[in-house]
Amino acid sequence: MQDFDVAIIGGGPIGIACGLEAKKRGLSYIIIEKGPIVNSLFNYPINMQFFSSSEKLEIDGIPFISKEAKPKRNEALEYYRRIVTSNNLDIHLFEKVISVEKEGDWFQLDTDKDRYRAKNVVLATGFYDLPNRINVPGEDLPKVSHYYKDPHFYASQKLAVIGASNSAIDAALECWRKGAEVTLIIRGPEVGPRVKYWVRPDIINRIEEGSIKAYYNSTVKEITPKEIIIDTPEGETILENDFVLALTGYMPNFAFLEKLGIALSDDAKRIPSYDPETMETNVPGLFLAGVICGGMETHKWFIENSRIHAPIIMDAIGKRGASIAK
Repeated sequence: MQDFDVAIIGGGPIGIACGLEAKKRGLSYIIIEKGPIVNSLFNYPINMQFFSSSEKLEIDGIPFISKEAKPKRNEALEYYRRIVTSNNLDIHLFEKVISVEKEGDWFQLDTDKDRYRAKNVVLATGFYDLPNRINVPGEDLPKVSHYYKDPHFYASQKLAVIGASNSAIDAALECWRKGAEVTLIIRGPEVGPRVKYWVRPDIINRIEEGSIKAYYNSTVKEITPKEIIIDTPEGETILENDFVLALTGYMPNFAFLEKLGIALSDDAKRIPSYDPETMETNVPGLFLAGVICGGMETHKWFIENSRIHAPIIMDAIGKRGASIAK
């Protein structure tokens, strides 16, 4: 069993930033990631373009050069991979953390491959793993997915897209342009106001011209192998359907947070308890970094405004005394 000053769970951009800051301060550290480098970004749609400009996605002042002002997924993968490899970060990939238990002044981390001890733990796990389910009959049919990857798959198919935010709107437009017959099902009265400003007029125009059908103030009642049944202001509507993309957002792993003893707000937001001056939770030595800090308010934290968490956390850890780094 290896001992570290800090174990960082999550190898996304903020987890990588935490590793860089730990290394600069001479702290012994390990980054544990259950998938590839920046696993969440890897699982984004292949054509995804960031809302943020490249300089706002930079970490540790390392320049991010992209072809356009707003980089695409493949450019981000290259950028963060090069940071990991060129800085020789100690990152363990395809290793899943199973449990974290505090024993005295130490945390014991068990993974599906090994066991570690750390004086401090940073959770930088994001929120992309658990989709917000719509909880209707048929949601678990093979034709239904909560993740979208490639529009080519839906060419010449009758596709229902549930949602009104960036992921749903991007998918609707891309799949329509590849020849899918797209229907949008939107719970509210309009396309989401936070949709990327250069995309929102596009989808509104496609809806108004009739290229994409949109049902507003509507919800899904049931999904069957050949149809989707929706409740609309005009009553129940049954549509022929081949595939459903339920892109209704994602949430942090609250069960994991609660198992670690982290207090959550008792309202629908479920915001974890932490000190914004140090990012330390109510569990001493356990810190939060990145979008996980927002609980269900997953739109509050992004790479650009949470990258500052890394130096805040490592400053707090560094001030606590001698490092066990070898």
